[in-house]
Amino acid sequence: MEPRVILLDLDGTLRERGEVVPGAAQAIVELRRAGHTVRVFTNTDSRSEAALVQRVRRARIPVALGEVFTPVVAAKRLLTPDSRVLVLADPEVRDDLAGHAPPAGDPTHVIVGDCRQTLDYPGLDAAFRAVRNGAELLALQRGRYFRAADGDHLDTGAVVAAIEYASGRSARVLGKPSPDFFRLAAAAPAGRVWVVGDDRTTDILMANEAGATSVQVRTGKYADQRAAGDLPRPVHVIDSVADLPALLAAQP
Repeated sequence: MEPRVILLDLDGTLRERGEVVPGAAQAIVELRRAGHTVRVFTNTDSRSEAALVQRVRRARIPVALGEVFTPVVAAKRLLTPDSRVLVLADPEVRDDLAGHAPPAGDPTHVIVGDCRQTLDYPGLDAAFRAVRNGAELLALQRGRYFRAADGDHLDTGAVVAAIEYASGRSARVLGKPSPDFFRLAAAAPAGRVWVVGDDRTTDILMANEAGATSVQVRTGKYADQRAAGDLPRPVHVIDSVADLPALLAAQP
């Protein structure tokens, strides 16, 4: 088939509960050999781009700088030199966005990301006041929970919801399933893009709304969502990402 841009979700698709899904790395190799462009996308909002690429490579998933797209990358591309940003996130992401820290004047934007290490009332209150004073609220993502090796954990969306509720303002979401995230990650016409993920509320929703081809894997959150009749339906369903090269090869 004609070469496609393949966006592969990270957690739940290439990796599950801290372990690489069997056959995931080989699938990427085969897709590239077939001429497809492969990028990894994730709503991970706790790492800089460089640190995340290193982490993924240590798991023997073959990616390079520029091939991993996150909400932090989206934020850096969307902000302008005049933006003054208050960042409610842990140190690594704050440092990655430090070029937009407000030297003087009120913030123009409040960015909320993973703040498990540093969240406290003064920081939450400062974000609330800035948004009430007119700063745009940017959510790196708004997941309700995420899965780790030791179980499920509260995600960034809960913190975003608190600021929205208190300020009466809605956040602009930079992570999936937002159109901004898809456009920046794909960098190609939607008809040429395949989105592969485990989560119908983010991966599949984003693909379907953008007009891309959606593929759900039966790993990650698949079991949690299998019986939910009100969630978006994928175009294709496969057992795991290891089956993706064969699916693509079978297309006309």
